[in-house]
Amino acid sequence: MLIQAFEVTPFLANCFVLACEETGEAVIIDAGEFTTEIERFLQEKRLKVKYIILTHSHVDHAGDIGRFKEATGAEIVLHEDEAPLYENLAAQARIFGFELDSPPPADRLVRHGDELTFGADHRLGIIHCPGHSPGGMSVLWDNTVFVGDTLFAGSVGRTDLPGGSYRTLITSIKTRLLPLGDAVQVLPGHGPGTTLATERRYNPFLA
Repeated sequence: MLIQAFEVTPFLANCFVLACEETGEAVIIDAGEFTTEIERFLQEKRLKVKYIILTHSHVDHAGDIGRFKEATGAEIVLHEDEAPLYENLAAQARIFGFELDSPPPADRLVRHGDELTFGADHRLGIIHCPGHSPGGMSVLWDNTVFVGDTLFAGSVGRTDLPGGSYRTLITSIKTRLLPLGDAVQVLPGHGPGTTLATERRYNPFLA
């Protein structure tokens, strides 16, 4: 299994490519900007992308979803509670002062506890983690969890955008993420990775 991270502008959001080295089938997590670096990586590794999974649909994580879809033909996956926010992606962009086309329709709406498979029996668990957005979700692969903007190294996601709730966010972290175990590696939507052990012990928002 290969995990490749890309930090994309203009929001410095993380985009992750997970690839099965045996079959060449891949998954992309978050779609803020389809850069030449990402395109080159997919081509050089000869990857066939099965899913584009959105941890949430704010513009910094989903703004270039149309280009990702066009380039890969992959299924767009998001949580069912995120659909209204996703469908209004163009309106979100205008709030931040730029224009976006309406996104292509989502291909698959998932729920907490669902599972996606790709490659040689790689399994991704869907964990609904509302708070940063109504349908925010984390994606668990083996000993690594991709958390979007729910949890950061030493911090947590903002909750002042429409549909955000600080109390809900903290509950999501404490009841859905921390129980995964201290050894689990955390890969956030912005900034460096961390572990659940580190955040349980040192994150001031989880005291």
